[in-house]
Amino acid sequence: MEELLQGIGIAVLVILALVGLAVGWLASALSGGRRRALYMVVGALAAMATPFVLAALGVTVLAAGGLLLVVVVALIGAALVLALVRAIAK
Repeated sequence: MEELLQGIGIAVLVILALVGLAVGWLASALSGGRRRALYMVVGALAAMATPFVLAALGVTVLAAGGLLLVVVVALIGAALVLALVRAIAK
């Protein structure tokens, strides 16, 4: 886990946060524009947490996969968490 954190760095965490914000904005736009701030915050947190959760589960390919793989995984993780939030909020 520490290797992933050292490999990712602060710049990638900022990129992941921006990806999550974008996914949250898109989710709020698709749901009618309501709860935009909630979706953006949840998207950012989920995008930043997904690589760490996968590393804790033993998925080590992220450390060797590079920035693009980490961003794609974060995008998918944020989208899944936002779908869950939307389903629960209804």
